[in-house]
Amino acid sequence: MASKIVLAAAAVVVLAAGGAATLAVVLATKPPELLRVGANYGAKMVCSNVFIAGRDAQAVLADDVQAPGHPILKHLSVRVDQERKTVRAQFLGFVGDGLAVYRPGTGCAAVPDGDVAQASQYQFNPIKIWAPSPNVAWPTGSQAESNPAVQALLEQDALAGPGMRGLAVIHRGRLIAQRYGAGFNAATPLLGWSMTKTVSAALAGMQIADGKLSLTQSGFWQDKADNRTQITLAQLMSMTSGLRYNESYGDVSDVTRMLYLEPDMASFTAAQPLEQAPGTKWNYSSGTTVLLSRIWQRAAAGAGHSATAASVLALPHDRLFAPLGMHSAIIEADARGNLVGSSYMYANTLDWARFGQFLLQDGVWQGKRILPAGFVEGMQQVATASGGQYGQGQLWRWGPSGDTPEGQNPDTRFQLPADTYWMEGHDGQSIAIVPSQQLVVVRLGLTPHKLLYQPQALLAAVVKQVQP
Repeated sequence: MASKIVLAAAAVVVLAAGGAATLAVVLATKPPELLRVGANYGAKMVCSNVFIAGRDAQAVLADDVQAPGHPILKHLSVRVDQERKTVRAQFLGFVGDGLAVYRPGTGCAAVPDGDVAQASQYQFNPIKIWAPSPNVAWPTGSQAESNPAVQALLEQDALAGPGMRGLAVIHRGRLIAQRYGAGFNAATPLLGWSMTKTVSAALAGMQIADGKLSLTQSGFWQDKADNRTQITLAQLMSMTSGLRYNESYGDVSDVTRMLYLEPDMASFTAAQPLEQAPGTKWNYSSGTTVLLSRIWQRAAAGAGHSATAASVLALPHDRLFAPLGMHSAIIEADARGNLVGSSYMYANTLDWARFGQFLLQDGVWQGKRILPAGFVEGMQQVATASGGQYGQGQLWRWGPSGDTPEGQNPDTRFQLPADTYWMEGHDGQSIAIVPSQQLVVVRLGLTPHKLLYQPQALLAAVVKQVQP
């Protein structure tokens, strides 16, 4: 996506420099969609990192938006309104009109239609979650039981990878090593990107536990004559819905349009046609997970209630994050109140580790069952149509690909335990979970795929070190 945006922006620079006043007016009033995607992306990223992570706006613009792309992105500027909690972003100061707004409890939303008032309705006042004490052992607190040998592995830059921002190793329920990148620390909330999908699966599982959803359930489209109504919850969970969806980030594709040009992301996905018979083809789709989020939100709301009511928006916080002590965690909602379960969860490194440990413990926390018995095991089962790479519950059976040829398991050369499974996200986010070793390894950062970093090397080294 960044390369196409910068090429379009470069054309703007050249033409504007030529004194084309008419062109400038057209660009300002009706900019190309690609530039609007770039401007809304910039506004959204800065908004979230300023109002959730407490970072400096210009540092976020430089380090998170501009640095990973072409130098022409330096023509993108941002303005933060601390009073209104909004961020505006434009190319050359007049093209793109990117806009994002922060709401308590639901974080930032891109507002492509400019309706800040409507987007601001979707918020809630979070209950206070206990802060982990530095004098109490993890997971109740943040105190580590350091393993010097494992800590030494984390200190190796080649294993940590370029752009590392947070690392944590949990072994047998104990925090044994952690490391943070320059400018980041244990308290910094970090974006998990598509690791959020696995959290969304757990939230759907909670509605299954409540008896409000089932994996075999279908009929999520109102028109019974619509052939999409045959799609089951299980097929949405395993990315085999059959819905047409383009996850490419190189242009104005379905995923970039959904995230940065559509105020109602779930409705955008629900409008996609059925391209394949449900259950027959695997197609990785962020839109599928946003639709899944709307389904569990509606189920939680129940008949006659709003799926965007404050109580439903607060459900992840009140019923998942609070019991686990994930005090920094937040899932952001779009401009129409759909929780963006595909992409937009922020949490600090140790809170991401808590969620990984929660999966390792089969959805049980401090003796309390939160997910149905066997649900996490079902999430891990291979979705047959994926060729072995993806599970049935919004998680990966293979780690990041690096330069591995398509269709081949990239974990093979690292000789990882066969039961390893992964949460993975854009730009180098991963949580590896190894039940046989009682091991969770969290790796967060800003590491573009082109760098071909693979966290499997770090995981393999940790496994070798902790094995008896």
